Order: sequence, then structure tokens, then C-alpha cells
Amino acid sequence: MVAFMLGVYFTFAAVQGDYGLFRRVEIAAERDALSRDLGKLEAEIAQMENLTRRLSDTYLDLDLLDQQARSVLGMIRSDEIVIQ
Repeated sequence: MVAFMLGVYFTFAAVQGDYGLFRRVEIAAERDALSRDLGKLEAEIAQMENLTRRLSDTYLDLDLLDQQARSVLGMIRSDEIVIQ
């Protein structure tokens, strides 16, 4: 009887314990979710680096500069029409 109870205990611990099978599945799912988040953040960082480079002293994108100035200042040219 004692051997059976020990077997049940160790089987339960192997499946639902802190290092059991269910916990390993949870860790794998969390790892996958974090990997997806990391990919999104790396893409966002690359986009920000691109915009920063395009507005740097060594390389100036005039179209991007115009777009940013309009966005921040809320200004338009005299020959443009705004539709809201």
C-alpha cells in the first residue's frame, strides 16, 4: 500500500508539480508568446532607427522632415485644402 501511495505521489508530482509536464507546457507557451513580442519590438526598433537615421545630420530626408513638421506643428501650406 505504501509503495502504491508513493507511486501515486511521484506520478502526481511528475505531472502537476513545479517541474512537471504541465508546467513545462506553460513555460513553452510563455516562451513562444515572448518570442513573438520580441519580434514585434525588434521591428519597432528597426523602424525607429530608420526614422532617426533619415532625420540625422549626415542624411536628411526632406519629405520626412516636412511630414514631421506638419504633424507636430499642425501647419499646412497656403495652397492646400484640409478635409475633416
